[in-house]
Amino acid sequence: QVQLVESGGGLVQAGGSLRLSCAASGRTFSSYTMGWFRQAPGTEREFVAAIKWNGGSTSYSDSVKGRFTISRDNAKNTVYLQMNSLKPKNTAVYYCALNARPYRVVVKTTNVEYDSWGQGTQVTVSS
Repeated sequence: QVQLVESGGGLVQAGGSLRLSCAASGRTFSSYTMGWFRQAPGTEREFVAAIKWNGGSTSYSDSVKGRFTISRDNAKNTVYLQMNSLKPKNTAVYYCALNARPYRVVVKTTNVEYDSWGQGTQVTVSS
């Protein structure tokens, strides 16, 4: 049983930055692709970013490309999401997720590819 715990959310003004963290336990973290997703009220959960198990490649949604950066520290079993130039439309609950299969060659970007989820952390961007 894997546990994922997000932190770092909060209230920030438009144009500001936040850094989310997700600490994992219970599975060999370094073997799995990790992803960040978000869900705003009344919308479906959407992909934000993902990073390959070895950190060798990343993927981003078009809406965050160039502003958000995903990274991981396998020694600390932690994945991060650095969010810069935040916009009010980025307001959502952000979730980290662990891919269902280890050592995936291709970084996956759909919800169904991830089988473990954190409880989420709220990010609110004011205008």
